[in-house]
Amino acid sequence: MEQRSYGNTGMKVSVLGFGGAEIGKDTSKEEVDRLLGSAIEAGLNVIDTAECYGDSEERIGQVLQHRRDNVYLFTKCGHASGLPYPDWDPVLLKESIDRSLKRLNSDYVDMIHLHSCSEEALREGSVIEVLIRAKEAGKTRFIGYSGDTTDALYAIQTGVFDSLETSVNIADQEAIDLTIPEARKRGMGVTAKRPIANVAWTYDTLQEADYPFAYWNRLRELRYEFLDEDKRLAVSKALQFTLSVPGVDTAIVGTKKPDRWQENAQLLNDNMFTEADYEAIRNRWKEIASADWTGKI
Repeated sequence: MEQRSYGNTGMKVSVLGFGGAEIGKDTSKEEVDRLLGSAIEAGLNVIDTAECYGDSEERIGQVLQHRRDNVYLFTKCGHASGLPYPDWDPVLLKESIDRSLKRLNSDYVDMIHLHSCSEEALREGSVIEVLIRAKEAGKTRFIGYSGDTTDALYAIQTGVFDSLETSVNIADQEAIDLTIPEARKRGMGVTAKRPIANVAWTYDTLQEADYPFAYWNRLRELRYEFLDEDKRLAVSKALQFTLSVPGVDTAIVGTKKPDRWQENAQLLNDNMFTEADYEAIRNRWKEIASADWTGKI
């Protein structure tokens, strides 16, 4: 699988990464072992999880020990997720980072992303100090920011973060102009989350409270013609669009199906996506997207 340089970190990351959100509940150790094994076999070397993904960190930690040197391990901090502090509290962050390392059975991670922290909290300063201290203590090799809109832009402009993880896909393109170019100027690695827009177009109907609803609603207005094609082709074009965004290094995909990694790798080898396809999707977005179609956390 193709690898790309992750900003100025020195890491060479696979263009697809393993997203741990979907394995955070009701997934056995054996299932996670098969998932991680098939992902690594397919060439993935980025494992991305978070403190708030249920048992995801613990499940990954149970099966990753003998594979630790084969992957870059990313996690996030910021949400209390059972600890007795408000989100983004400095004490919470320190305890959350230590809890993540314990769950992951690792002395360090390659990246800790600050999870969707507001500009207001960032400006106060103590949040960033906790992450810097964690890096200095060797608990993480690098620190990053995971989020969207002007909060992410401010985080980038502080100059302290090594990485940006942000939503970018056919239904979420604010970051292409707002944050990714600025992140690249500063030598930050860029991870795309939600890279296939939660395959929202495959649902006949959704309720407003449903996680993919915002994208589903946008796609009904965008009406990309390629989404009417075979699902495999539609997913391929959606994924390749995200990976064609200038500055994107890796895209995090979650699944509970071990075969999906080989399937996704094959999609990227099909070479069915052209520069004209990319421009058509961008032009359609610019024509239809309204001002309130901001990045979705």
